[in-house]
Amino acid sequence: MSQNDYFNFNNLKSIVFLGNLSNIEELVKINKKLKINTTIISGTDQSKQINPRLNHYIFNKLDNKLKNFIKKKFDPDTTLFISLGARYIFKKEHINDFFFNKLINYHAARLPFDAGGGGWSWRIMKNDRIDNQLFHIIDEKIDGGPIIDAQLSLIPKNIITPKEFEEFRKKKFKIFYSNFIKKLQKKFKFKLVNQLEYIGNYYPRLKTKYNGWIDWNLDAHDLLYFINAFDDPFEGASTFVNNKNFKKVFVKKAQVHGGEQLNHPYMTGLVLKKNKSWIIVATAGKYCLILEEVLDQKGKNVINKINVGDRFFSKKEVLDKAKSLRIFYNTKGLKK
Repeated sequence: MSQNDYFNFNNLKSIVFLGNLSNIEELVKINKKLKINTTIISGTDQSKQINPRLNHYIFNKLDNKLKNFIKKKFDPDTTLFISLGARYIFKKEHINDFFFNKLINYHAARLPFDAGGGGWSWRIMKNDRIDNQLFHIIDEKIDGGPIIDAQLSLIPKNIITPKEFEEFRKKKFKIFYSNFIKKLQKKFKFKLVNQLEYIGNYYPRLKTKYNGWIDWNLDAHDLLYFINAFDDPFEGASTFVNNKNFKKVFVKKAQVHGGEQLNHPYMTGLVLKKNKSWIIVATAGKYCLILEEVLDQKGKNVINKINVGDRFFSKKEVLDKAKSLRIFYNTKGLKK
């Protein structure tokens, strides 16, 4: 509970996870080892990725049905509610009446600099190499409540794709979560840190299919970070190619290359050199890109069918749509 600028628990016996994370089973195991009961509440969409053997309930709305369920099942003095990417909109009355003013959120980034969604993609685009594991109190502002506990670390330089970032996050969070809960069990008092309102950024959610279109006029390094942001486990950054065998393709496994002659901006997207397993593509600046994967719409790598003289391009209308379309998710999935 939060009291006098501190967060602590006198008798933690039960934890309710709201939403879902890819390593939620590991968190349940940690709770079990610490003799804490675990319940999961999520919406229809997030529940699809939850192991049915876990103690799990589906509620798509914060309504009286959920309120009554919580009040009947959980003791307000011994239960902590933790949001793990939950897609509910928490208002003051929900925080007070549903969750007994004991609702916190896990955020895998620095606050207030990286509020919002978009997962790793925004941070890869920015080349952000600092990891942060963080719990904060939920209030009515998006990711705006006081910070309870946080742990910074550097992201290893070999970690590039969202998949690799997520694997790193899971390892870090498992340790961070375990230590946090152990401290709560020992009645440790966390000093709350209020977030400064006059700094920080908000990033909306992204969906690769709609937002992942490559603008070939970008600087080579910005192109690299953008392509990396939609690499595994996603389908890849989208573009067209003026090759009669293909139309839309997906680009992965890119790196910046400086070994060719200087380019002219008109050359951007042009395939300058071909190897059996990679190609060199011109950019608007002095660097090129080496690409190792160009996937067709079936996900097959067709790099060997891309020819020198072919050009990658993205139409203005798809780039405008990618920037103008805002993505929203709710408990049932992508909001259309």
